[in-house]
Amino acid sequence: MSYNVYKVREDFPILKQTVYGHPLVYLDNAATTQKPQHVIDTVNKCMSASNSSIHRGVHYLSEIITEEYENTRKKVQEFIHARHLHEIVFTSGTTSSVNGIAFSFGERYIGPGDEIIISAMEHHANIVPWQMMCQRKNAVLKVIPITDEGELVIEDIGKLITRKTRLLSITHISNVLGTINPVEKIIPIAHRHNVPVLIDAAQSVQHIPIDVEKMDCDFLVFSGHKMYGPTGIGVLYAKERWLEELPPFQGGGEMIDIVTFEKTTYNQPPLKFEAGTTNFIGAIGLGAAIDYISSLGLDGIGKHEHELLEYATGKISELGEIKIYGTSKKKSAVISFLIGNIHQLDAGMIMDKMGVAVRTGTHCAQPLMRRFGIEGNIRASFGLYNTREEIDVLCTAIQKVKEMFR
Repeated sequence: MSYNVYKVREDFPILKQTVYGHPLVYLDNAATTQKPQHVIDTVNKCMSASNSSIHRGVHYLSEIITEEYENTRKKVQEFIHARHLHEIVFTSGTTSSVNGIAFSFGERYIGPGDEIIISAMEHHANIVPWQMMCQRKNAVLKVIPITDEGELVIEDIGKLITRKTRLLSITHISNVLGTINPVEKIIPIAHRHNVPVLIDAAQSVQHIPIDVEKMDCDFLVFSGHKMYGPTGIGVLYAKERWLEELPPFQGGGEMIDIVTFEKTTYNQPPLKFEAGTTNFIGAIGLGAAIDYISSLGLDGIGKHEHELLEYATGKISELGEIKIYGTSKKKSAVISFLIGNIHQLDAGMIMDKMGVAVRTGTHCAQPLMRRFGIEGNIRASFGLYNTREEIDVLCTAIQKVKEMFR
């Protein structure tokens, strides 16, 4: 079945509105995606018909909502091809997942002088938690450099790893450059040195198929709101052995087995890592988002988005006076750019008045901006509902910016 983007757009009520008298052109999908009616209806139904605390009740509503919550865990397992259901932990998002592992892994395995490796293209969520852990444990943070095209210097990974290296944490797709990192090459390099790997899939799981078994990553994290689901819900995948070995990163209800004032024993994974009342309605909404993505098919979504990327790259490049950041041959549907010497915030505000929603600034990647010698840039990021016509509007808006500052 061919991919019909115009039919897909009918599923997203927010896309029907106008902004300052112009049809909304939403190109800020790397920050957060819009929600299909199926997700909206699922969340509303949970809140209006089956809301109750999960796991703890024996009454009807609790049993219904618990079943829906655990069904989502199964959907996530199948979506990323995890071996075991209990390898799926619900968190509040990618940031929460990385922070949790940084704390838990750090408490168990990191000592003075030990090393964590990240890359120069990481989001702050995959930098700051490791810095905090290194400060707490007197450890060392090491950084894989990148080329001017925005690609990792793969050959440097083996040089950075030493006998003191304890973990490598890296993004699958850069939220600024769109670079798709070759994790299939990186993970074996780390594993040859017995170094576990965490993959930040916040920018990849909604665009390309993920198979954690084939990938062989030790940890993988992502957020619901970037894949057409609700905010405040995310996933931490971890191999069974790690969930058994690592201490919990939060304490409270649900994650316990027996509590006394002298000692507490913990529940089995995944509940061991799901302290308190989780965002169970958000989790069920995430399940609805997975259903929606699966109904369209990631292959069709990926093909459509790649065509948009190629079209947009060509059209924007033809405008002149445009500097694109991130020119890897293997890219996702993101274009970051500057228009001459025009400040990105000024450009973004003008484009907004034409109904075009783009992201401006550092995109939570200040070290990456410094790598390229800029304060920030403009980012247009595409999703499954964007069209070529919207890219044409984007180009018209860029031309308008150039005319106003000429």
